[in-house]
Amino acid sequence: MKTKILFALMALLISSYGFTQESVFQLSSHILDISKGLPAPDVQIKLEKMNGEGHWAFVDEKTTDKNGRVSNFLEQTPTSDHTGIYQLTYKVKSYFESIHTESFYPFIVVVFEIKDNKHYHVPITLSPYGYATYRGN
Repeated sequence: MKTKILFALMALLISSYGFTQESVFQLSSHILDISKGLPAPDVQIKLEKMNGEGHWAFVDEKTTDKNGRVSNFLEQTPTSDHTGIYQLTYKVKSYFESIHTESFYPFIVVVFEIKDNKHYHVPITLSPYGYATYRGN
């Protein structure tokens, strides 16, 4: 009887915690509004990849969370190969409108190249009249 209960508990633990794997993503981004010293939530970010003809092909679109982050672009699988040239388009006009701030930029485009299977983090620091970007980690 004790053995059956023990096996039932082990099965429950394995199904609850055991062999589920979380997805791993190769690309993330973050927006920090440096004019306020706060993250920029609810900003749409569109990801596109340059195809063989030199045109942009839609890949995905996400919205920043309350911490100004999108952490789940380009899911990695054992067979995935995400090398190539990409662009992230940060649609910041609605963000600035939501905080009643005039801005020079309706959107910001950042172009970069993924050359391997490492993680790429592309943050921007943002203000109504300027921005900067860099490769983070």
